[in-house]
Amino acid sequence: MTAESLPNYSVRELNAAIGTLLERGFAPRFLVEASVSKPQVKKGHLWLTLTDGDASITAVAWASKLQQLTYRPSEGDGVTVVGKLNFWAARATLSVQVIDLRPALSTVLRQYEIVKNLLEKEGVINDFRRRALPKHPAAIAILTSVPSSALADMLRTAKERWPLTRLLIIPIPVQGDVAKKIQSVLRSLAREHQQLGIESIVLARGGGSREDLMVFDDEALCRDLADFPIPVVTGLGHEDDQTVADLVADYRAATPTAAMVALLPSRESAKSELMQRSQRLADHCTWLIRKERERLADRGKALEFQQPLKQIQLQRIRLNQKNQLLEALSPELWLMRGFAIVRNNQGKTLRSVDEVSVEDSLNIQLSDGQLDATTEAIHPQRAST
Repeated sequence: MTAESLPNYSVRELNAAIGTLLERGFAPRFLVEASVSKPQVKKGHLWLTLTDGDASITAVAWASKLQQLTYRPSEGDGVTVVGKLNFWAARATLSVQVIDLRPALSTVLRQYEIVKNLLEKEGVINDFRRRALPKHPAAIAILTSVPSSALADMLRTAKERWPLTRLLIIPIPVQGDVAKKIQSVLRSLAREHQQLGIESIVLARGGGSREDLMVFDDEALCRDLADFPIPVVTGLGHEDDQTVADLVADYRAATPTAAMVALLPSRESAKSELMQRSQRLADHCTWLIRKERERLADRGKALEFQQPLKQIQLQRIRLNQKNQLLEALSPELWLMRGFAIVRNNQGKTLRSVDEVSVEDSLNIQLSDGQLDATTEAIHPQRAST
């Protein structure tokens, strides 16, 4: 191979050829899983180094793109970058141009554990702090993104279960670096909840990746939720997702729809309960009426018994019974049976021989007359042995 047969480039031409080769031979978009090193903003642009421990490459998010990103990485954060190659022909330098930037699951779980452990030590996360939910709330506030499928499901569920509850829909951002915005809404609502008549709030977000729920692991936001003056219900993501906000809430529902089921009573259950109460009331009324009828019947009988004719008749019966008793006990009846009444000369009825002396005058009354007699001898009755 001679020098004349080799391609001949100027530096500019060489760099341009390399750039063209990269543009034609490399994917226009790609994902990079990496850890962030030395993130810094210069002249409005975010510069950072992406590394996996064995290799590294420079990445940049231009100022126009940086304003659209919802996540700002810190030193050591794991990230997922949607990017493309950016080759500067003038200096032959290569970097990754950031199109989108999200935290990796490892970063999300690390922040979750850090905040969770901190709030547990301080007692902010404590089952004994949980408050009971209102049984029949007159009004509740729903904090979620508007519009969204999660909100539509919640509104439909609320209408089916308990349409008497007034719903106050408060739009909030639910993804990205929006914790301060959510806090601002919560603090305003905490001041005005009494005037609005709100008895509970629901913080909700529909399904997504665990990384999308990272805002609900924010320490300051979770402290505001824990200190909220009325019960807080969370319905964030899927059933398997758990955030720090779920741990500080008074009730954690698996989904936004489940949050409404937990907070609102069932119209069908309430209807069934009312029917049972109505039946018990009807049975009780029937029992009371029957008891009153029996009482009135008893009083009617008592009143009938108190009538003058009845009383006269009863008194006659009683007098007849007493007359019969007197006749049975009459001395004349005993005299007719052969008994006699003996009196001394003073007319005293004698009951014992000790009351008589020999030669005493006696009067003996029989059934058909009287006899006068004189005592000739006294024979006392011998005591039995």
